[in-house]
Amino acid sequence: MTTLGIIVGNRGFFPSHLAEEGRETILRVLAEEGIDTVCLTPEDTPYGAVETYAESQRCAELFKAHREEIDGILVTLPNFGEERGIADAVRLAGLNVPVLVQATPDRAGKMTIADRRDSFCGKMSACNNLSQYGVTYSLTALHTVDPESEAFRQDLAWFGAVCRVVKGLRGARLGQIGARPAAFITVRYSEKLLENAGISVETIDLSEVFGRAWKLDDADAKVKAKVEEVQDYVATGGVSAEALIRMAKFAIVVEDWIEEHALVGTAVQCWTAMEDYYGVVPCTAMSMLSDKLLPSACETDITGLIGMYAMVLASGKPSALLDWNNNYGDDPNKGVVFHCSNLPQTFFGGEARMDYQEIIAGTVGKENTYGTLVGRIKPTDVTYCRVSTDDEAGWIRAYLGEGRITEETVETFGGYGVVQIPDFQGLLRHICANGFEHHVALNPSRVADALNEALTRYLGWDVYHHRG
Repeated sequence: MTTLGIIVGNRGFFPSHLAEEGRETILRVLAEEGIDTVCLTPEDTPYGAVETYAESQRCAELFKAHREEIDGILVTLPNFGEERGIADAVRLAGLNVPVLVQATPDRAGKMTIADRRDSFCGKMSACNNLSQYGVTYSLTALHTVDPESEAFRQDLAWFGAVCRVVKGLRGARLGQIGARPAAFITVRYSEKLLENAGISVETIDLSEVFGRAWKLDDADAKVKAKVEEVQDYVATGGVSAEALIRMAKFAIVVEDWIEEHALVGTAVQCWTAMEDYYGVVPCTAMSMLSDKLLPSACETDITGLIGMYAMVLASGKPSALLDWNNNYGDDPNKGVVFHCSNLPQTFFGGEARMDYQEIIAGTVGKENTYGTLVGRIKPTDVTYCRVSTDDEAGWIRAYLGEGRITEETVETFGGYGVVQIPDFQGLLRHICANGFEHHVALNPSRVADALNEALTRYLGWDVYHHRG
């Protein structure tokens, strides 16, 4: 649920009935879209609008009282609006949340003094004042837009996603389970740069996880319940009872640790300590977490996890971390995305089955590698995102865009799909030229525009939005 603080603009020598009607309309539309609101009432100020400095103060005090609830601010202009009153209200509230500016269009047949809005012009003045005040703000797709239109409802969905990403990443707490595998220097990251952006990382050693798991009795009710949950989640034919119990114990320990530290996602060490010293792969437990919107990334890839979580916030759907893995024949705009895999069942449409990890089975033994999810990703639109810390430059950077998982198939193991991306070769060139990692986060949605707005305008990250 998204909650917006509403500022209704008004300017006295324009028709004030427009402010009154505009407030009622905008609140109704927001309610229809499932958005909660905090707004002045006609008992607080004339028409529940903001015009004078005193009214700006009242609005700011109301917003401050709901600081923990408000995810963003919507400035609506049913007429020209008092631009300074709007800017004062935002500044005095001091919420530091995304701001969307909407202006209601005039009608050619209603341009007399009785009904003229001039919101078209007033929006420019409001944005000018917000800019002077140092307020970061967003704009509707159209300069003026009817609040009852489908176009504005799309603006609201987009802005809601922006607000959720900004609020969710500021103060996010992530968990790193185990050390970075020695060979995976590609997933190095700067914990200090993330902390500076409000993202904290809690760590736990694999030995501690294994130790806690071994202390759980096989007959423990929690262990039995978790085994049943695993079997309900994925087909486990051919997997030993011992392996399922180990997976269940690992899942219980990780879930307890997540709850203890209020974490929103995890990144797990796998190769090959998990298999050598515990006897299963963590993929199923990670898949189940991701499917519950608690994304879990491979190989302690914390910045890959951030991309996963950002898209969960934007879309409300599970994310996965995959490899940009291979070409698909001679088609320059198609490629194979793959992992061994811990993809959420949502990606497979519930069709994945449990199997062993073929890549490392020859090294550690097949019996020690059960727990992967095998299947083809169902055809769907996708958003992709990769976040990385640039330690030398001292900033966080990312790339993102949209594509589609096609109907095509390949003969392989693990979790895979064929992805089609406009100007895929240009994207691949950008990845390699700028030294990005080979992992990429995918989400079955189209939220690249909202993600780009949140990461660039409000978080200040260096983002390349690939449009093809």
